[in-house]
This record gives sequence, structure tokens and C-alpha cells, in this order.
Amino acid sequence: MRLQFIVCKVMQREAYFCAARSKNGIDVVLMPQGLHDEPDMLRSEVQKNLKRTSDIQGRAYDASLLGYGLCRNGIIGLSAKIPVVVPRAHDCITLLLGSKEKYQQYFNSHRGVYWYSAGWIESGNQPGKKRYERTLKEYEEKYGQDDARYLMETQQKWIKQYNWATYIDWGFANSDEDKKYTKRCAEFLRWNYDVLKGDPGLMQRLVDGDWNDCEFLIVKPGQKIAEDLTNDSIIKAG
Repeated sequence: MRLQFIVCKVMQREAYFCAARSKNGIDVVLMPQGLHDEPDMLRSEVQKNLKRTSDIQGRAYDASLLGYGLCRNGIIGLSAKIPVVVPRAHDCITLLLGSKEKYQQYFNSHRGVYWYSAGWIESGNQPGKKRYERTLKEYEEKYGQDDARYLMETQQKWIKQYNWATYIDWGFANSDEDKKYTKRCAEFLRWNYDVLKGDPGLMQRLVDGDWNDCEFLIVKPGQKIAEDLTNDSIIKAG
């Protein structure tokens, strides 16, 4: 099969890793990191790519794959002229961990988790000392020292909602450095630190075309992605 894989840039390492091991022809399309913060923007930008039904050489795609979960309802309403395959997930962490069950199990036993991964760390926006100092400097230059300190104190209140900095380890070449970085962030934020082994299985099955109904939703041409509030299927075609 020839497949288009639309995925957030924050998961580019994992996406290319799985695509390289697939028997299928995979065209990875990277979307800007941070679109999940603006669900309407995410929906609009992904929909633009779903309009594409063939590669630059004119070879037709058999399906478009989404490397997104529900993502604050950002994928609700998406449709295409060819099948769209979506993992049944609330967000990208399920793809990094390999299953929604593993995600839920860890979440239930580790309340207040902030996730770190190779891509999230590369984005440069993970909470920690470097982000704090960078933001403080920007505020000082814009508002002066006193107002900057006040703004930072107000802004940092969200930190109290979290207790864990957990790194999802896919065993990439930079994993050891990423673990050290995550641990330093945890120490600065006074959070607990943990490492959880990632699992490429779910993403690999996505690009391999191994689409069982329990893990994936296949949206046929003319259908749209809808939220499924009745059970743990998360999404449905409507």
C-alpha cells in the first residue's frame, strides 16, 4: 500500500522510525508542533492535507493515516475522499506508549503526570529551568523586573497541579541525555521523576496497515470523525 502519514512534528523521530520499518510506502507529512493548543487550527491544517489523495508523482494513496488522538476534539469533523485511519486515543501519548490501556494504567497510579519525550524535549518548550529563565528574561525585557517577577509567580501556579516528570523512552541515541534533562527539570520543579519504556507497536501497526477495530477507526470516504462518549472507543465515524 501507499499511505500518507500526517503527524505532529513532535513525533517525527518515532514516525520516521516506524515508517522505515514498514513494508508499505509511507509519505510522512509533518505538522507544526503546538496545533493541539488551538483545536480549530489543528482541524483546519490537517484537513488541508487530507485533500491530498496522491503523491507528487501522481501515485494514488490507499489511505491517509493520522498520527493524532482526539487532541481536544481537534480531529472532530475531519473527512476525506479516501479512507482515513485514526488510532483510538485521546492524545499522542497513547501512540508513544503503545496502547490506551497502558496510558490509563499509568495515569491512574501516577496522578499529575507531565510527559517528556525526544520530540517534546527538542521542541524546547518543556517545563524546567531553561524554559523558566527564558520566559523570565522575555518578561523583564518587556515589562521590567518587578512586573516580570509577579507575572512569573502567577504563571507558575499551574505547576502545583503536577507531581511527575515522566520520560517516555524509545531507546533513541539521545535517550540518556533526555533522561538527564528530564530529571533536572523534575528537580527544578520539585516533581517526582520517572522513566517509562515506550512501545512502537501501535504506531507500527498503523503504518503497516494492521488496523484492528479495537485500536483503530477507519473513516470511509464521505464519513466524518466524531467523538464517541458511549464507551472507550473514543472516536467513531459518522
